[in-house]
Amino acid sequence: MAVAVFAPGLAQAQSPDRADLAPALDAFVRKAMERTEAVPGLAIAVVDGQGVVVTAGYGVADVETGEPVTTDTRFYIASSTKSFTALSIAAMAARGEVDLDAPLSSWSSGSGTPQDALDTVSLTDLLSHRSGLDNRPMAFRLAYSGDWTPEVLWALTAETTYNSEAPRGTYAYANAGYNLATVLIEHRWGRDWREMVEAEVLAPLGMTDTTAHIDSERASGAVVAAGHFGFAPGRPEKSWLQKTDAAMQSAGGLVSTAGDMAIWLEAQINDGVVGGRRVFPQGLVESTHAPRVLSDSTFGSYARTGYGLGWQTGRYGDDRLIHHFGNFGGSRAHVSFMPERRLGVAVMVNEDGFAGDLADLTANYVYDWFAGMPDLEAVYEVRLDELTASRDRRRAAWADGVESRSRRPRSLSLPNAAYVGEYVSPALGTMMVRPAGERLELAIGLLHAVAENFTQPESLRAELSPLSGQVVTFEVSDGRVVALTLAGERFIRHP
Repeated sequence: MAVAVFAPGLAQAQSPDRADLAPALDAFVRKAMERTEAVPGLAIAVVDGQGVVVTAGYGVADVETGEPVTTDTRFYIASSTKSFTALSIAAMAARGEVDLDAPLSSWSSGSGTPQDALDTVSLTDLLSHRSGLDNRPMAFRLAYSGDWTPEVLWALTAETTYNSEAPRGTYAYANAGYNLATVLIEHRWGRDWREMVEAEVLAPLGMTDTTAHIDSERASGAVVAAGHFGFAPGRPEKSWLQKTDAAMQSAGGLVSTAGDMAIWLEAQINDGVVGGRRVFPQGLVESTHAPRVLSDSTFGSYARTGYGLGWQTGRYGDDRLIHHFGNFGGSRAHVSFMPERRLGVAVMVNEDGFAGDLADLTANYVYDWFAGMPDLEAVYEVRLDELTASRDRRRAAWADGVESRSRRPRSLSLPNAAYVGEYVSPALGTMMVRPAGERLELAIGLLHAVAENFTQPESLRAELSPLSGQVVTFEVSDGRVVALTLAGERFIRHP
């Protein structure tokens, strides 16, 4: 099922090429979803200098309910949230409430962050991933386990460490900079990041269907797309790990719709003007696009040359492309725009792991269509073939991994009951080890998984995060399990 909405009154003013995008795009998306068959649903927004070109929804939001995707369906946009968080802080700075380039110590005190870091690192450093700092426990609790309180987060500032592989001034992408920035801001000004983004960005733009409160959206009856994985041909499975309010955080914590993303894109290509109305001071939005640190990498078909305030900078072909993508737990978002061409695309899909790249391919189709690519349909037939081949390789690798792991011998030296219990880490929280038939289940906050045997002595592997195995190693002393280690953190067994 597809639902498409086109901007009223634009047909007479728009060029034939612009008007012809809708049927071409519709045909491509339908074909692409049928061909890849792993993606249950897709929503798209395309905007140019004249306004909205098209917003549309395809497929279903949840394979279990069969709810159709429309332009009002809420999709989790994951790390694409960073550009909203950064703009909200930049808006505060524009009013003189905070200096983006001042040392953190000039306005924040009392945290456990190392003092020499506070004296040298700025908000710009944190928001552009050039701070040289990391805080994995904070990022883990906020994005994954959901096990936190404001008091816990403040205490976790003491877990801030230096990244020896990427000192200050070097680009190193991570959630921790955004998490640390908003924890410090909340402690100083009492502004929770959700309230800050709502007041500074979403409300002024009129993005009424974009929010960090995913639980309330579900409770209200709004359709929220669930994350899925296309493990088997034609049968996408709903991911067991779905976002809740507890795991919505400043580096990846918004749901949005095709309709709202069209507003967001219009604000980007028009420097804060939407529908002829200036929403943000001139230059504010554009200031977030300017790279604050250089990088040199590729992501799929995109060159990446730098990072601004919440935006990757780079190129698609010969065109400058400002962009930010996101993925988590079976959801994938692509948000990008070409400033010189005043053209932007947002694509959100509810599968990631096997064919989530369809989001990028669909955006590329739009850019290449507007560029007048010769033999466009033939080119994209080949690219669809490449995507389906990639999907098949990923499925085969996943199946091979499952089969290979099933042959691993048991490495635990004691009966399962000896490992059952509660293990506590001040940094990461509480891990529960529970019986699950003949196996053991590991659970920490929102995360849980039945464990598999691993290759090291006294160890188990568990996909606490889907498609990403974590290894837990137990410590046995005098015939008793006394601790476990996860991600380098030691958890002491509770008596």
